[in-house]
Amino acid sequence: MTTSWTVSRVLRDHNARLCLTGLVVSAFGTSSLWLASGVWVKELTGSDGLAALCLLAMWAPTPAGPALGTLADRFRRKPLLITVNLGLAALLPALFAVDSPGRLWLLFAVLVVYGAAGAVHDAAESALLTAAVGPDLLGDVNGLRMTLTEGMKLVAPLTGAGLYTVWGGPAVACLDAVTFLLAAGLCGLLRVREEQPVRSAAGWRQQAAQGVRHLWGHPVLRPLVRAGGTTMLLTALSSTTVYAVVDRLGHSPAYTGVLYAAQGAGSVTAGLLAGPALRRLGGRRFAAAGIALTGAAVVARAVPWDPMALATSVACGLGLPCVLVAALTAVQRETPGPLLGRATATANTLLFTPNVVGLALGAGLVELAGPGLLLPLYGLALLLTALPLTQRTTSTPRTTTSSPSDTTPA
Repeated sequence: MTTSWTVSRVLRDHNARLCLTGLVVSAFGTSSLWLASGVWVKELTGSDGLAALCLLAMWAPTPAGPALGTLADRFRRKPLLITVNLGLAALLPALFAVDSPGRLWLLFAVLVVYGAAGAVHDAAESALLTAAVGPDLLGDVNGLRMTLTEGMKLVAPLTGAGLYTVWGGPAVACLDAVTFLLAAGLCGLLRVREEQPVRSAAGWRQQAAQGVRHLWGHPVLRPLVRAGGTTMLLTALSSTTVYAVVDRLGHSPAYTGVLYAAQGAGSVTAGLLAGPALRRLGGRRFAAAGIALTGAAVVARAVPWDPMALATSVACGLGLPCVLVAALTAVQRETPGPLLGRATATANTLLFTPNVVGLALGAGLVELAGPGLLLPLYGLALLLTALPLTQRTTSTPRTTTSSPSDTTPA
């Protein structure tokens, strides 16, 4: 009942409905291209390593998030989002030229630009969302964004693989370009009014540093973002044991798809429950509960038993999104409008870069020790990460309540 009430409450809001529809469209295209690009490279070169570099290329601009986020504070967010969507729609047809190993550089270049544009897009979208919907809906909308993103990860890759099999990589690029065109149109329908941001005399480095200082100096945001980054590092480390876990269970590597699907189902559920849980528990306790659940599940996954593996996958899917939703919602609520783009981009960098580091470290560690040893250690570290969030803290008000770049519903 609570879940259905939350969904209907959000969907009754014009701007929230448009934002979520745009997210579905964009996530569908992105997830389709993500899988197809790896298959494309594998088919052209036969190299597993080069195929894996596709995902790395999309993640590569993440550390530059604080600098890229300055764009979301220098321009009005709605026109910026429309421009980014139209720009990517115009860029993707360049992939029609990728027809041999010698032209793969073009695919990787497009993926790097794709990742950089995504960092700007995410920062501007998060900042615009605070004006497009009321503050009481932010937690619900962020939770549903998580649900829809995870849902697309379950559906879109199959579509991308099917399109690639029948018509090849250019067809998937064309699909993704169309989704960006649709997202630009939906963004244009948002009812928000924005004034032109005041130009700052500070350079982009100083502006990026302002966002970092705000985020790291804030007593509410710092512990949430720090716990989120640590959680992403530890869960990435634990995820590298999945093939060893499957091997201990006596299954073929394809069984990992079953575990990932179970985790995706848990994440979809978590997104639906996030809004009500945030209101009831508050950001810190909600994040702590999610991290603790994830830690307990990681420890239990060391037990080589099929029902336990499935149950812990669902539990990880339920627990992991909690700290991400809590941290990003807190950034939206606790950051002045003129800083919001930079603060969001910095938060994304601190939250998601550890994921890449964890995957790289975990791949080496799993060769040295088995999941029976590593998983309990990772799970214990997650439980310790949750502990500081159970301590109370006092929220400080925003340093700025209004500014020329703040946006308000029309």
